[in-house]
Order: sequence, then C-alpha cells, then structure tokens
Amino acid sequence: MFIDTHMHEMTCSKDSFLKLEQMVEIAREKGLGAICITDHDDMGLKEYAEEYAEKTGFPIFVGIEFFSLQGDIIAFGIEEYPDERIPAQEFIDLVKSQGGFCFAAHPFRNNNRGLEENLRTVRGLDGLEVLNGSTSVAACQKAARYAQEIGLCTMGSSDCHVPEKVGVCATWFPEEIRTMEEFLEALKKGGMKPAYYEDGSYHILEVQEYGNGYPEIGF
Repeated sequence: MFIDTHMHEMTCSKDSFLKLEQMVEIAREKGLGAICITDHDDMGLKEYAEEYAEKTGFPIFVGIEFFSLQGDIIAFGIEEYPDERIPAQEFIDLVKSQGGFCFAAHPFRNNNRGLEENLRTVRGLDGLEVLNGSTSVAACQKAARYAQEIGLCTMGSSDCHVPEKVGVCATWFPEEIRTMEEFLEALKKGGMKPAYYEDGSYHILEVQEYGNGYPEIGF
C-alpha cells in the first residue's frame, strides 16, 4: 500500500493551493491508498478530514509539520503541540510522551528548514524523509545516506502544495491500513520504503542504492 505522508491543504497551510477534495481525487487516480495532511504548525483540518474520510471511504490521516528551532519535523498520533517554536529535542520528547511517531522532513533542503547535522544529536526521532518531491535529488540522496548511518525508518512523500505535486513520492507499507490506529501501529513496526511515481505507477526505491547515487530519478 502506498501513502503520501507529507501534504499541505490550503485551509491551514496558507502557502498551499490545494483543497482536500482535489487531493483525494488525484491520490485515487494515482493509486494511493491513503493520504496524510501535515499542515504547517497546525492540525485544524483534523475534524473535517475525519468526516470527509468517512464520507468517501478514503483514509486521511492528519498529523503536523512542526517548525522546531532546528528544523521541520513531521509528527502523527499527537493531540497537543506547541503554539510557538521550541527546540527539536523538546518537540520530539513531546511527541513520544503522547505515544506518537515523528520523522525529519527534508533534512538537507537548502532553505534552513531541515535538521541537517542535528540528526546526529537529537534522540527519539523515528524516521527520516529520504524522498521529498519538493526537494532536490542530491539533498534527498544525502538524507538516504544519513538514514542508513543512523538507522532510522525511511519515508517518502510529495510535500505537495500544488496539484501537479500530489503523490509524486510516497511511502510503501507492507500491509493495508484503514485507520489512524493501524497507521500508527504500522509506522512503529517499521518496514516502510520510499517510492516515486513514474509512468503511471509507483516504484519502490532501495535506499542503499539511492544513497550511493543510483538511480537518478526526477519528481
């Protein structure tokens, strides 16, 4: 099953041009089994997303992309989150105290919003985004090398803000997932792999090869 694990909807992410209905429509067309709404420092879409998921029968999981003092972190399975920027370690600790799962978003993007070398010092991070459809291939490949070195789960996602980016990258899960409880259980179990969309279907990426510079893909 393929899930886009990092997406932005315009209601709460003001830099997005996407409505939830459009995101679900494109996701279905591409063969995604579910999507994740991870708006900037906000989980305000949660109630509506749950209602829309029930109405359409298409799973939608709401998390958050939190801009910590050291960089962006995606989190799922939390109810409380800070209303101001705090250190990355404090946010990770907050996520873990609520039984959640968190991964570093685009850690080496050249906009000072990635954890970068802080990946080596923070504790408790579960995963690392090694495919981000809105980040350069070189930066993603560097993230893949760090994921192997540190031993973190590897995630893929579009980080979409516009229609053409929906689902360009995703995460493959070895089981079918329908509920947030199942999603969290699968995340914590591990075994996920990043994937990219090309020629009408998803292709699972072997991180070791990708981290070494192969294959060259575009998204």
